[in-house]
Amino acid sequence: MKKTILTGIKPTGQIHLGNYIGAIKPALQLAKQKEFSPAYFVADYHGLTKFHQADEFRHLSYGIAATWLALGLVPEETIFYRQSDVPEVFELNWILACFASKGLMNRAHAYKAMVDNNEKMERNADFGVNMGIYTYPILMAADILMLKTEVVPVGKDQIQHVEIARDIAESFNHVYGDAFVLPEYLVQEEVAVLPGLDGRKMSKSYNNTIPLFEEPKKLQKLINKIQTDSLPPEAPKDPESSIIFTLYQQFASTVEVEQMRAQYLSGISWGEAKKELFIVMNRFLEEPRENYKELIASPERLNEILLEGAQKARTISAPFLKEIKEKIGFSV
Repeated sequence: MKKTILTGIKPTGQIHLGNYIGAIKPALQLAKQKEFSPAYFVADYHGLTKFHQADEFRHLSYGIAATWLALGLVPEETIFYRQSDVPEVFELNWILACFASKGLMNRAHAYKAMVDNNEKMERNADFGVNMGIYTYPILMAADILMLKTEVVPVGKDQIQHVEIARDIAESFNHVYGDAFVLPEYLVQEEVAVLPGLDGRKMSKSYNNTIPLFEEPKKLQKLINKIQTDSLPPEAPKDPESSIIFTLYQQFASTVEVEQMRAQYLSGISWGEAKKELFIVMNRFLEEPRENYKELIASPERLNEILLEGAQKARTISAPFLKEIKEKIGFSV
C-alpha cells in the first residue's frame, strides 16, 4: 500500500527560490518514489489569516497552482486541489477545535513569535492576532487528517504542526476509538535553509527574495545584488559558506558543481561566480517560465484542473467525514 504524502503552500506572495528549493522541489522528488501517493494543495484559506485584498488574493492562488504545474506536477497522477474547494476540511476543522486545548494553541510557534514581538515592542500581547492566526494549527491538522495523510514533508521549523495534528488526533481517538491516522513528519536533512540576497533566510518578510519566474534581465540584476565578502578574485574561497554556490548547486549538473567547487578553491571573482549562477538558473527556468506564463493567463484552465483535483480529494474526505460524524453521534 502506498503512503499518502501531503504538501500545501499558502498564496501570500510571489513564489520565490526559497519556496521552490525548500518545499516544491523536494515534494516533487518525493512524489516520484513508488512508496508514496502524493497530494498537493493551494492553502488559500490559510492565506486569509494575513491577506485581505480580493483580486490580488485570487491572482496569488492561481499563481501557486500555475507554479506547481509549470514545474512538472502531473495532475492525473496526483491529488491536486484548492483547499477552499473541499468543504469537508472546514467542517472537520470545527470538530478538531473541540479536541484542541487552548494551552496547545498558546504553545504554537507562530503565535508565540507574535506575542514575543509584541511584548518586545511594548504592545498588548495579542496585538494583530486574529483567531485565524491563533487557531491556524487546527486547520492545518484538518488538512492533514482529512486525507488520512501518513507522511508530511516539513522543514525543521514546521515539525510542531505535525505534532499538533497528532496530539489532536490522539485526543479524538482516545474518546471514539481509532479514527484518524497519526501522521509522521519527514524532515529532509539535505534541504538547507536558503539564504536570501542579504544572507538572512530568504523570506518575503525580509524583502530579500528572488522570484522564481523573474524575467532574465531582472533575474541577473537580482543575482548581482547578492552580498559577498571583499576577497580579491585570485583568493581561494569557501564554497560551503557561499550563497552563490548554495544556489548554484540547486540548478547545475553534478559535473558543473564540481567544476565550480574547483574554481572556488583556486580563486574566482564574485562577478564571474554570479555570471555562472545566472547561466545555470536561467537555463533551468526558461521552459517552466514560459509554461507558467501560459497557465497564469488561463484561469479557466487552472480552475478546471483544481476542481477535478478537489473531486478526487472529496472521494476520500466526504465518506471519511460521514464516518467521523457517526462516531460522534450525529445522524447522517
